[in-house]
Amino acid sequence: MPTARKTLSEIVAEARSCERCPLFRNATQTVFGQGPVPAFIMLVGEQPGDSEDKAGLPFVGPAGRILDSAMLQAGMPRDHVYVTNAVKHFKNVPRGKRRIHQRPNRYEIERCRWWLDQELKLVNPRIVVAMGVTAASALAGRTVAISRERGRILSFGDHLQGVATIHPSYVLRLRDEARHRAFQGFIADLKRAGELVSDAVAAPARGTIR
Repeated sequence: MPTARKTLSEIVAEARSCERCPLFRNATQTVFGQGPVPAFIMLVGEQPGDSEDKAGLPFVGPAGRILDSAMLQAGMPRDHVYVTNAVKHFKNVPRGKRRIHQRPNRYEIERCRWWLDQELKLVNPRIVVAMGVTAASALAGRTVAISRERGRILSFGDHLQGVATIHPSYVLRLRDEARHRAFQGFIADLKRAGELVSDAVAAPARGTIR
């Protein structure tokens, strides 16, 4: 993990010209995280989408609206939480006027870990919520199956702990009752993260959360 102490604005400025992997070629700009520094909770998704790539902000598109709604119902004000992605450029394949989302590969995730590590150091969260397989695997340094490890407290290295949940975009792909169940489960996972933070803050010293 980088050791030099920098401000978030300094890191964001450096990231604007990032060419650590080829993803910058089809992206409009680097999309860094947003929120208070430090923060008790840090949410990490996969990568910016088309809306985020154009706006330069994380989770402002359709998945962002799902996230905002879930956070509201979980009693987790977004302006109290730092929100970012494991990968800072939108990976896509242009098809006419559209850009089709592509999942980042291991090399791209590892190359972008440079930026995520600096965010983690600055934000210093008590709990990290990994949204989706890409984020959870990037943080854990191993393949994480959401269905198997959801609800467990996971080690994300360097004394960081967190939980894994679905990505809000997963909710968008479902319909009717399946969508409702997925959304309610997502809310429950965010509530669980909030409870873990409360437990950690109440503890006399920072340590392992049970």
